[in-house]
Amino acid sequence: MSRLAIVIGLGIVGFLGGCVEREMTITSEPAGALVFVSDTEVGRTPVTIPFTWYGDYDIILRRDEYKTLKTHAHINVPIHQIPPIDFFTSIAPWTIRDYRYLHFKMNKLSPSTDVELIERADILSKRNLEPVAR
Repeated sequence: MSRLAIVIGLGIVGFLGGCVEREMTITSEPAGALVFVSDTEVGRTPVTIPFTWYGDYDIILRRDEYKTLKTHAHINVPIHQIPPIDFFTSIAPWTIRDYRYLHFKMNKLSPSTDVELIERADILSKRNLEPVAR
């Protein structure tokens, strides 16, 4: 009878196990930049999204009158998610919340001069006349 009680008790604990909620909040200066995380559009800053894994994320921020910012963020693994500790945190009867905050400053786009525009047009014109390599 005591074995059955232990099995039932472990089963209940398994079903009552908690989980880990992971969220990443991305802000920018200025606010309102369009955000892409790993080539997926996620919204405009400030934006909060769930994330699944720890490691590197490619991040792109775009906003009118500002230079497009292409960068990456490394999300470090917390100690409670390192094996074998992660097994025990996944069956714990509470929820662990992992919130990460990323802030990026965007640079204002400086208008091109007439000379720069003409030089860029000449380069593109010459490149357009080159044969396509196959």
